[in-house]
Amino acid sequence: MPVPGDRSVHGRLTVVGNPDNRRVRLFTEAATGAGLPRPAVLPWRDLLTGATPPPAGTLVRVDSPGEDAEVDRLLRGAAEPARHGEIVGTAAAHAGLRRALDRLASGGATLLNQPADIVTMCDKRRCHAVLDAAGVPVPAALGEVTGYADLRAAMRRAGWSRVFVKPAHGSSASGVLAFAADRSRVVATTPVERAEGRLFNSLRVRRYTDEAEVAEIVDRLAPDALHVERWLPKAGLGDRVVDLRVVVVAGRPTHAVVRAGRGPITNLHLGNARATWRRCARRPVRPTGRRRWRPARGWRRVSRTRCTSPST
Repeated sequence: MPVPGDRSVHGRLTVVGNPDNRRVRLFTEAATGAGLPRPAVLPWRDLLTGATPPPAGTLVRVDSPGEDAEVDRLLRGAAEPARHGEIVGTAAAHAGLRRALDRLASGGATLLNQPADIVTMCDKRRCHAVLDAAGVPVPAALGEVTGYADLRAAMRRAGWSRVFVKPAHGSSASGVLAFAADRSRVVATTPVERAEGRLFNSLRVRRYTDEAEVAEIVDRLAPDALHVERWLPKAGLGDRVVDLRVVVVAGRPTHAVVRAGRGPITNLHLGNARATWRRCARRPVRPTGRRRWRPARGWRRVSRTRCTSPST
């Protein structure tokens, strides 16, 4: 990030993003608030339809291409946009993103987000492998799973009765199933909605107990690649389960978001609660007692909210 007073970079900061998106707006406000000129915006639509990438001497921030139906269509190389919330073509969208980032880098600009890192973060299999290789504890994962029958067979070989089934390329719990099975019963907890022969990412978590319905969902998701992890119990807090989302800046954790839900999927856009702490010293957030959660010394609580609408 350029620093105020460095006139050599003023006027050469560009954001690749969707111009109307809140992320672009908030970054623009942060840059101008820091005394920098207003960043230029290169729309994803333009980059994907032949716009010249920024040249050498430009600092480029790559923002999310999400939440724009036309950008999604272009990334997938599809003839028609997907319907709102439809889960479709995730592997094609990831391949399109990779090509777009390669083209962006070819212009010679200095990218503040490295394409290889973005590609890895948008592929759960790669991200899992990178974290594991770095010594970060991660749940054990199954290998390639090609469909529902293959999933059940892999679970039996591993001796697992509960797993999280996740599309390899996705976010916001889109397509995720918390799946439990024994010999006579299956339960899939998921925000996936089946409608008109399509799959949608909805805001209502459902429980599917009909094995044929679960098999159909998994089989429809599998061609775009799946990442399957062992389902480990989450910490309990009162009548909820919780997990942590930790923001790390320059190798140092700075914010911890506690996400609390009444089911195994705690994503905030599904109406779950959160509390956020900001780090002030080198001490971690920790649980205290069975029904209270508060920061250790050096952390300050900055928010507690309940999300009741999608982060769109």
